[in-house]
Parts: sequence; C-alpha cells; structure tokens
Amino acid sequence: MGPMSLWEALLLGVVEGLTEFLPVSSTGHLTLLFHLLGLPIQEDPFLKTFLIAIQLGAILAILLLYGRRFAVDRALWLRIGMAFLPTAAMGFLLYPLIKGEILGNDGIVVFFLFSVGLVLLLADRLAERARYGDVLELPLARVALIGVFQGLAALFPGTSRSGATILGGLLLGLRRKAAAEFSFLLALPTMLAAVGYDLLKSAPAVPQGGWILLGVGFLAALVTALLTVRWMLSFVERHGFRPFAYYRMALALVYAYFFLR
Repeated sequence: MGPMSLWEALLLGVVEGLTEFLPVSSTGHLTLLFHLLGLPIQEDPFLKTFLIAIQLGAILAILLLYGRRFAVDRALWLRIGMAFLPTAAMGFLLYPLIKGEILGNDGIVVFFLFSVGLVLLLADRLAERARYGDVLELPLARVALIGVFQGLAALFPGTSRSGATILGGLLLGLRRKAAAEFSFLLALPTMLAAVGYDLLKSAPAVPQGGWILLGVGFLAALVTALLTVRWMLSFVERHGFRPFAYYRMALALVYAYFFLR
C-alpha cells in the first residue's frame, strides 16, 4: 500500500479526529504516533502531506455540526474573516519553513506542548471573570488578535491550533464555551485553506496507493471529530480547560523522556 498500512492510516485518522479540536495539539500527538509506528515523518514528504490532509475530515465535521449557523449568521462571517486574515498571511508567507523544517521537529513539539499548557492554566483562571459570552460581542480588533494567535500555532507544532485560538479567546475576554466554539468555527476556512494549498503543492508526489490511505484517514478523522466536538463543549462547561493543560504538560514530559534523550 506504500509508506504505511491501512490500519496505520485508520489509527492516525482517529487520533486526528480526537485531538484536532481539543487544546492538546493534534500535530504533537500525531508526530508522537508516527514515531511509535516507526514511520519516518521527517524524511518522507508524503507522511507530512498525510498529516496535513487528514484534517479535511475534521473540517467536514465542523461543517456538518455548524453549517446552519454559517448559513444564516452574517455577523459571524465578518468575525471569522477578521480572524482568518492574519492567519492566512502568516501561513502563506511561512509555508516553506513550516513544511520543510518545523513540521515533525521533536524539540519544538515538546517545548510548546509544555509551555502552552502553563499559559492555558493562567488563561482558564481569567475566564472566570470573562466579559463576553459570544464572539459576536467581542470587539473586531480583539477578534483579529485571535487570528494572530492561530497563525502562531501554525508555525510551531505542539502549540495546537485549537489551543492557540482558545487561549487567545480566553485572554481577550471570551468565556470558556464561547472560546471553544469560535475555535471550531474559525477552523473551517483556516484548515480548508491550509489543506487545500498543501494538496495542490503535493498532489503530483502522492505515491501509488496514497489516495486510498488519505481517504481512510479522512473518514476516521470525520467520525471521531463529530463525537469529540460535542463531548468537549459539555466537558468544558463543567470542568474548564485545566485538565487539558495538565495533560499537555504530562505528555510533553513523556515525549521528551522517550524521544529527546
């Protein structure tokens, strides 16, 4: 089948769907899983493309869950656009660096898994005094800053796209559920642009059998993301983001112990 087996593609898709919308870094988990499976992500361009492309399944999950709100809420479109612009500019300008040098770098993954966990602890405490219960209440300048947070996440694997947008939302005054939901909604244009651009660049180099592997990963990510998003909103309302912060830091220590020695 090529660079990986079907069951490995399925497992990676499940992990993508489970972690993409949690503030725990899907890229960090997938990079760790590539290591455990013995797949050379640093050396194989297709594996890097696979890591990016299976996010399409998670994107479709958000469209299925929030498509009705997208269709009727024009004010939401404006805020998503405001946050997307800085992310798009940063991602387009720095794509070669991200794909060529940063993606799959173990030291970067460990550092940002741990450090973002620490900051998330602080931001979760601030959320107890948050002013805004919906992103539509948030001033546009603050919405654009959330896009900057998301753009920084694209630079550094281990940061977590959802973690960065949630962190930005909390620090800028959004309540916990509102920060999580805006992170989900902002994912649609952001991930669609990133995945589409990568596939346009990488499609000619996909090996024989590669599209089947991408399809399996896509479907696995879609199903698990649908379940995870609903669960997360309920969990965050009851427990906040502290459990995710502690989990990130613990995972960083385990990752460092096994792969940075």
